[in-house]
Amino acid sequence: MILAPLSQLPRYTALHPLFPQVLDFIQQTDLPALPAGIYPILGEDLFVIVEKVSGRSREAAKLECHRRYIDIQLVLSGVDEMGWRALTECQQPIAEFNTARDIQFFDDTPSAWIATPPDTFCLFFPDDAHAPLVSTGEIHKLIFKIAVNPTIA
Repeated sequence: MILAPLSQLPRYTALHPLFPQVLDFIQQTDLPALPAGIYPILGEDLFVIVEKVSGRSREAAKLECHRRYIDIQLVLSGVDEMGWRALTECQQPIAEFNTARDIQFFDDTPSAWIATPPDTFCLFFPDDAHAPLVSTGEIHKLIFKIAVNPTIA
């Protein structure tokens, strides 16, 4: 898991062959103007989900993990207090892994809460369980979904 200001994203582009395309999209797009929805960047290998939602309580947020995708969650407005726990420490799955949706939820409690303000991102790898969208207010954010094993990299 990485937490950093957006200005530091370039230092992480060497971690994955599609991270530079994430940076290009951010630099070339009027992010606040994007309506909520899903936007393909490189097919199923790289896309972004735009969310404009009311936050939920820590108790309502469930830890989740993904196997196929890495998440870069960039907050544009509001503060998203995201829970985190190492996936290897999650012992209470709510259901089996949903391959079609690339997600599994857990009843475990996060071991840390990360307040993520505007112009800051959290980068979650498949071994990071995370519980996003925790806030007392509105959250406007982008979730970049980057294939762990891209077909077109």
